[in-house]
Amino acid sequence: MVELEEHCHTHIIPRVKKVIDGEDRGGVTEATGWQGGGGFRFFKLAPSLLEKDKWGREVISKAYNGEMLAEALCKIEGFTYAPSDSVYWQHGCSTERDFIYVTTQTLSKDQLDALSEEVGEGRSLLVLCAAFRGNTSAWSNLTVKKIPNHIRERCEWGHDDYSLNVENLPKAPPAPKVADKAHSRSASLPGLFDHAGDDQ
Repeated sequence: MVELEEHCHTHIIPRVKKVIDGEDRGGVTEATGWQGGGGFRFFKLAPSLLEKDKWGREVISKAYNGEMLAEALCKIEGFTYAPSDSVYWQHGCSTERDFIYVTTQTLSKDQLDALSEEVGEGRSLLVLCAAFRGNTSAWSNLTVKKIPNHIRERCEWGHDDYSLNVENLPKAPPAPKVADKAHSRSASLPGLFDHAGDDQ
């Protein structure tokens, strides 16, 4: 189901919660004998990562700050977004020794030399930047790619259906076992929307 604006919060979410809790008597709920149960997840989609500038070139959207960009690119690349507090180039990781660094800067050969030295042997770093200078084969522990071109290649364009891929989401916790219908909801049990950020 796709809904927009405040309608989600004022109508859809409360109604779906009632259906799940077995408290809704509207629509087809009573006609079908629905007794409650089930669940749902609520997603708020981010703005488009790329937009066209006044010359028609695809650029990173102004709606993205550095943190949002790093998180989006980690997801696209299959990395876990986990920025380090002490190492500026560790925005995420795919293993204990494989990291990702996202910057909108143009990186010079000297900067990439220094970065390669900092990463060291035995670790690897995917560098996504606006542009770079130098021959990428010079750094055995770095993979360097330009952001807009790289993202354009990874995105699907021109489709009439952009279905949300939810196969890599963590499984929802199992519903608590209910002894009888009269006590179907304990005040001490968390609801579907008790987790921070789910319905914001």
